[in-house]
Amino acid sequence: MHRAAAMPRARTLPRPSRAVVWAVALLALVIAGGLWLRDSSLVAVNRVTVTGLTGPQAAKISSQLEAAARDMTTLHVRGDQLRAVTEPYPVVKDVRVSTDFPHGLKIDVVENTPVAAISVNGSRTPVSADGKIIRGASQSDLPIVPLKVAPTGATVADATARHAIAALAAAPEALRARVTRASTTRDGGLTLELRNGPDLRFGGADRLDAKWAAAAAVLSSGQSAGATYLDLRYPERPAAGGLEDPTTQRDPEAVNSADPTSTTVSPQTTAPVTP
Repeated sequence: MHRAAAMPRARTLPRPSRAVVWAVALLALVIAGGLWLRDSSLVAVNRVTVTGLTGPQAAKISSQLEAAARDMTTLHVRGDQLRAVTEPYPVVKDVRVSTDFPHGLKIDVVENTPVAAISVNGSRTPVSADGKIIRGASQSDLPIVPLKVAPTGATVADATARHAIAALAAAPEALRARVTRASTTRDGGLTLELRNGPDLRFGGADRLDAKWAAAAAVLSSGQSAGATYLDLRYPERPAAGGLEDPTTQRDPEAVNSADPTSTTVSPQTTAPVTP
């Protein structure tokens, strides 16, 4: 007779040692305590500082951010909730948060900086460098970019206006502060009108950095004194136009044949420009 095959014995797992059991229990206790403390009144936010906001909507946005922050703790800051508060306000670009344990919270608001104001039938609205409409931002002393039809979306779609906005965004701050208005010729040439200075004829919206560098150099050097415009279409050879007596310029032989009152000037001077 054949003997029945012996059944394999079930393997028993070793019992964890008491040290392991206590370690796991302690870890669970620490996690539970941390979760409790994270939302505890012991670390509740009761001191909120909001910085970075300007313009007519500053007080309203600050108040809403403070209210949202006081529902948080310094161990559980919900940045997405703070950003949701500012979402209806195009003037706000981002929100940065830092804590001052145990009860302080600082909210630094990064604004969309307007570089121009579009104008439709006399109504002005600030816009950022990327053409985003920033309702609620301060519009004092911003260069004017005229439009025939108001934008229907959140950004300026008109290509001509976008070129003007891009040119203003590329400007050195001191020079942009002197620009009063952008205009465009029938062939699409861009001209920027300066306060107490000659018009800047950019032509196309290309090589903006080079054109602004040439404009800054010529204006700083005083070579454009008496000119009504600077032709910057070729930034290596900027020309001052509208001069009554071009022979008073540094290079009297460089008179533009197309405009006998314009003279090529040197863009080499790099003295700082003051508004």
